Amino acid sequence: MPFKSPKKKTWQIAGRLSHFKNVFPDDEACLSLLSAHKWKAGFVCIKCGGINYCKGKTLLSRRCTKCKTEESATAHTVFHGCKIPLVKAFEIAFMVCNIADISSYEMSRQLDMRHMTCYNFQKKVQACVNGEKRDPVFESLQIEVNKRVQA
Repeated sequence: MPFKSPKKKTWQIAGRLSHFKNVFPDDEACLSLLSAHKWKAGFVCIKCGGINYCKGKTLLSRRCTKCKTEESATAHTVFHGCKIPLVKAFEIAFMVCNIADISSYEMSRQLDMRHMTCYNFQKKVQACVNGEKRDPVFESLQIEVNKRVQA
């Protein structure tokens, strides 16, 4: 049985991640794509169902003009309550969806993050991918990210 070098897999992952980082260099790029996909059918307030909004206090958030509830682009998505930088969360989601059998240890080495941080977010993303948790924003976002990175 031939020996498989772990360096080859690491090199391939690093190459794909460098291209990913060129497409999504910062949190703002990730947040703008996320908000475009979340509200592509128009804004609807979660609390009251209102469709009119104004700019919120934070970047790309929207505030309902009827009940004054502010909603961020990450709210009610897989990225909701995420304490790591959004670009790192996007990278973990990209690796889970596109690199077969990647371990959370390998992710932590590639992203220079703690293992449990990668593991916990990996489980959250895998729940969406496997259909255990429904997130229509994540489904359309995954397709768009793949198009942009593959191009």
